[in-house]
Amino acid sequence: MASSTLPISQSQAFCARARLIPASLSGPVRFALPHRHRRDASFRKPLRTMVVTATTAEMPKKRQASRDRSFVDEMRTVAMKLHTKDQAKEGEKESKSPPVAKWEPSIEGYLRFLVDSKIVYDTLETIIQKAAYPWYAEFRSTGLERSEKLAEDLKWFKDQGHTIPKPSSPGVSYAQYLEELSQKDPQAFICHFYNIYFAHSAGGRMIGKKVAEKILNNKELEFYKWDGDLSELLQNVRDKLNRVASNWSREEKDHCLEETEKSFKYSGDILRLILS
Repeated sequence: MASSTLPISQSQAFCARARLIPASLSGPVRFALPHRHRRDASFRKPLRTMVVTATTAEMPKKRQASRDRSFVDEMRTVAMKLHTKDQAKEGEKESKSPPVAKWEPSIEGYLRFLVDSKIVYDTLETIIQKAAYPWYAEFRSTGLERSEKLAEDLKWFKDQGHTIPKPSSPGVSYAQYLEELSQKDPQAFICHFYNIYFAHSAGGRMIGKKVAEKILNNKELEFYKWDGDLSELLQNVRDKLNRVASNWSREEKDHCLEETEKSFKYSGDILRLILS
């Protein structure tokens, strides 16, 4: 049986037969077998030798991949598990409401959602500007800010003759919670910061499109538009988040991740206003 071979010294060949890999080898060693299986010791159990060699040589790559995994990757993994199975293939939650395609939104409910979203974004962006913790300032003027865009949309609705409601309990409660969290628990606050902005840039856009099809004659609101390339804006924020988190302990990172479920609960309460 013919195969490609990697030249090895006699000492290396001995180590391979003994299922030991010299430190100088950086990749798997392949063995060429003769056309007829020999019975001498040099070709004994060649298959087992190859399997162990390949596994051993690949182990450093696996360890490197683990080290290369960023903290934002960890945040995304935890967040995706909290999606329902119809929202994401990684989702693990059972859906308790109909899929977005079957929603029956109303203008009144959508306005409640936009008003409560605005108070949350107002709070987030004020917190970042005040920077109770110096590294909050890293996230100023990222291009993901939504407060001004929402103000433009609410003005448009008002110009169409719609009455703009006051903020309701879901938005007010979330804004108060974010304000308190930003002062005493910065790692938990950053969890909310990440999930609010990144969820809106993904699933939020899809929801906005579906709602627009049903009640806005396909009008695209400013809430769903960004100045510049969105993928670049998001990557810039990912880099900043990873840089900030690089100074955290493992315990602080885990604490941040543990806040994800609470972030989903608050945001979900606001999202359900669309159907109110």
